[in-house]
Amino acid sequence: MRPIAPKEIRYIKLGPGGAWEERALKRGELYFGRPVEPLDLFARHDWEGVARFFHEQGRGLGMASYMARENREFLTFGADCLWITFSAGYLWWGFAAPKVTVLGGNGIAHGTRMRRIMGGWRNTNIKGKHLHRDELSTKLTQVASYRHTMCSVREPEYLVRKINALDEPIVARAAEVRRAMIAVASDAIASLHWADFESLVDLIFARTGWQRLSRVGGIQKDLDLELEQPTTQERAFVQIKSQAGQVELNDYLVKFARGNWNHMFFVCHTPRGPLRAKKRSNIHIWTRDALASAAVRAGLYDWIIQKAA
Repeated sequence: MRPIAPKEIRYIKLGPGGAWEERALKRGELYFGRPVEPLDLFARHDWEGVARFFHEQGRGLGMASYMARENREFLTFGADCLWITFSAGYLWWGFAAPKVTVLGGNGIAHGTRMRRIMGGWRNTNIKGKHLHRDELSTKLTQVASYRHTMCSVREPEYLVRKINALDEPIVARAAEVRRAMIAVASDAIASLHWADFESLVDLIFARTGWQRLSRVGGIQKDLDLELEQPTTQERAFVQIKSQAGQVELNDYLVKFARGNWNHMFFVCHTPRGPLRAKKRSNIHIWTRDALASAAVRAGLYDWIIQKAA
């Protein structure tokens, strides 16, 4: 999909209490309207007359003017207006064809007027990632608490960036800083004494909820550990090596396959060439970069720098 560049943006509530949402989203339709409407005034685009009509129906002057504006926007905004709504935990969006079809009815199953959403409603960004409501900023999602039917969006640039799959500027800056921190941590890990390297690995597992069950072996610069996750009772086999190649890794993969562990971590300070294993979610190979990333996530960046100083 191409990036969007809407001229206007409107949030719309699909029916009282979302009563029209399922039908609208399934059929790719945008509904609006009430059972009693001045269709002749709509046809003439007599918006002052529309406001008077609603005022005579018992609405206050402010509400009558607001209702006239809602009708004007629904009827006259072009195909370059972005319409959004929230339903079933997602942000939905689309562009409506200009043609308005009068459906009539009592307003229970659908609105009295309808515009087709070109290509149907979407709940993903242009790269196909779902737009989960709980992953969006409250500065956007708070519009769903609007008491009336239709309104503008306070954060239009944020909304368009989300649909166009663009990072927020501050998020992009944070990612750049994080990459730099991991690169520095990786270089610092290379200079650690073996005892500090072992302590770092221990700290990473401790801070992520693993508890040491036993220490097997104890050979200088080689260490086997058994760990457990208390909440899930999963067990892990950890091999910490100063140097290792594919042959050593293969030996430990056989040992892991024969044991009674849920996870295997092969942590190597200085690998001799690439280390590879069949892609499995319970086999983890950590060389310096992977270890640096895990350490930064665990909040150990300052610890590494202090030990390397």
